[in-house]
Amino acid sequence: MLTELLTGWITHQRWFAGKGRPIDDLTVDSDVELSPRLRHLIISVHQSGARDRYQLLLGSEAPEWARFKPAHIGGGYYDAAYDADLTAALLEGMAADRDLGALRFRHLDGVEIDTSKRSLVLGAEQSNTSLVYGDTYICKLFRRLTAGVNPELEIVTALARRDGTHIAQPYGWIETDLDGETTTLAMTQQFLSNANDGWALALASVRDLYGSLEPSASDAGGDFSSEAYRLGVTTATVHQEMAAAFPTDVIESQEVKRMVEEFRRRLTVAVAEVPALGEHAHAAEEAYQRVSDVAGEMPVQRVHGDYHLGQVMRTTNDWIILDFEGEPGQPIAERRALSSPLRDVAGMLRSFDYAARHLLADHSNADELRPRAVEWAELNRSSFLAGYSAGGGHLRAEDAVLLRALELDKAAYEVVYESRNRPTWLHIPMAAFKIGH
Repeated sequence: MLTELLTGWITHQRWFAGKGRPIDDLTVDSDVELSPRLRHLIISVHQSGARDRYQLLLGSEAPEWARFKPAHIGGGYYDAAYDADLTAALLEGMAADRDLGALRFRHLDGVEIDTSKRSLVLGAEQSNTSLVYGDTYICKLFRRLTAGVNPELEIVTALARRDGTHIAQPYGWIETDLDGETTTLAMTQQFLSNANDGWALALASVRDLYGSLEPSASDAGGDFSSEAYRLGVTTATVHQEMAAAFPTDVIESQEVKRMVEEFRRRLTVAVAEVPALGEHAHAAEEAYQRVSDVAGEMPVQRVHGDYHLGQVMRTTNDWIILDFEGEPGQPIAERRALSSPLRDVAGMLRSFDYAARHLLADHSNADELRPRAVEWAELNRSSFLAGYSAGGGHLRAEDAVLLRALELDKAAYEVVYESRNRPTWLHIPMAAFKIGH
């Protein structure tokens, strides 16, 4: 009966990846009791010959409020992630380094966890579920499971052990074994309750500029360039910390050329899906060819992998970088692979373009404001790069060629994404192929 209830329930969850396809079978692979009314389940969902695994905190003897979605499962069962009376078991397990069945609860050496905090589910997440305990901790449950240690846990714990200052302090995690590999189920970090999201701060600056009588982005009241500079310094610092904490390498010119061929392949796919990109694709092709022409050795290291303004928070003292998971949906091996740190730099440069332009999508004065958007993006892109260099980031003159290619590769990905999900935003990545940076 439980598997039937879960089959009907799981398809309606935001984090379920198999929407639109029928479920052929659902099985419970692991069932561990955490407390008298709380069980931890690992579920396999079979669809079209493929299997995805998910985790669920299953509550029983559902309280009255659990009759309402999204917690309600049926038959007296509910998603206990929404029950603060039961989720205390997660903090308690991590604080005690407890082993329960196949689950291992762990905490970072030298930290203490206050188990008295009560949890609240953060809204709007698509692939995970985050529980905020008071104003102190945030525990991220990885709903869809992939065998292996989560890259974010790996990176933030390594940086914390080296006294890294630009990360949210990690406290603990939950793990199990899947396919013979230690696999991260959840991780708990410092909750930055008084910090401001980088994307929100950038948009506030753009709105100030659009509403200002000042002719220049640097003269408008919401100038963001000093923050962009500090963010560049922080980015360079964290790149150096990751290079010290993990192995680094240098790839030869032939491997660089193979990377460029992958750029070309992705561009071809993007043009096939969005034919309008075709008339501007020459800009990317020329940029890729320039990388091939000057290809030499390229240093590579662990990187963030999905770096943009939504992944950084401004505290009263400095910038903090979050979500070192890498590109969502990619295999863990790819997310852990060494890459040029300029990949992160390119991601942030693209994010400045997004911040400048996305408010133009339905703006009545879009044509009049577009030059201001370009100016704002250019000012903050250059400030970020200046900060990155000042912070010790490697930006040689010849790196401009690689950086431009990485930006356009990212923009090609964005073109496909926006065409599928947000057509009114398609103009943002398309612009990257029409103007030079």
